[in-house]
Amino acid sequence: MSSEPVSASSTSRTALVRACHPGPTLAVTVLVALLSVALDLDLATGILVTTAVFTGQLTIGWSNDLIDAARDRAVAREDKPLASGELSEALVRRAIGVAGVACVVLSFLCGWRSALVHLFLGVGSGWAYNLGLKRTAWSALPYAVAFGALPAVVSLAAPDRAWPPVWMMATGAVLGVGAHLLNALPDLSDDAATGVRGLPQRLGAGRVRVIAAAVLLAGSVVATFGPGGVVPAGAWVGLAACVLLALFAVLGRGKGPFVAAIGIALVDVAVLVLR
Repeated sequence: MSSEPVSASSTSRTALVRACHPGPTLAVTVLVALLSVALDLDLATGILVTTAVFTGQLTIGWSNDLIDAARDRAVAREDKPLASGELSEALVRRAIGVAGVACVVLSFLCGWRSALVHLFLGVGSGWAYNLGLKRTAWSALPYAVAFGALPAVVSLAAPDRAWPPVWMMATGAVLGVGAHLLNALPDLSDDAATGVRGLPQRLGAGRVRVIAAAVLLAGSVVATFGPGGVVPAGAWVGLAACVLLALFAVLGRGKGPFVAAIGIALVDVAVLVLR
């Protein structure tokens, strides 16, 4: 007699995971973990700041689907648990509340400087995008700010509370813009049908592919040469890999270009670890 409630609960948990935008959430979390290694954080602090960012990303992903639920229903997005009825809005609101409290607590455990940058520039930018900027020509701005702030969230959690180099934050900002452009690519037709007119929608699919690839490669070049000194062989290999991924971003279909964008970001941070 207890199998039905258990099954329903399991289904809700699965739907809740799908509604948090698991791909981008996991990608950003991994980026922060790699940045923690690149910036020489100790293991405990690295885990703490990575978990703080993870909970913040959960609130952004869930709020995105919650705010867009009516629009997703209008275009019959069966891949969206809220739009398809698999998930209740009440449960998502509770999940956002729990993740939000955890995010604030964990962020301040990283130090107030890291916390303020994370909560206002990182999480705040994500929410600003969800609440309206995604429908304007400024839709790339929250991505640039949030991704550009990630190195600072990590470095300000270190014992010396130092800001990261400007070139590192610039790399993050550029990668954020590229990721935004390619993330929107598969949904351009649905967005047009529901009146979303962000930067990718204004540019059109053809321009988005080329501009995003160029932007991402520019970020890779900065990540490779920004630290100065002799560029190690591994960094050259990483740059070559980014060129191939950028080519795939131009030619790929579906979610492939966005996956390529995340791949470029991961390679760039891995290059930082090598430097």
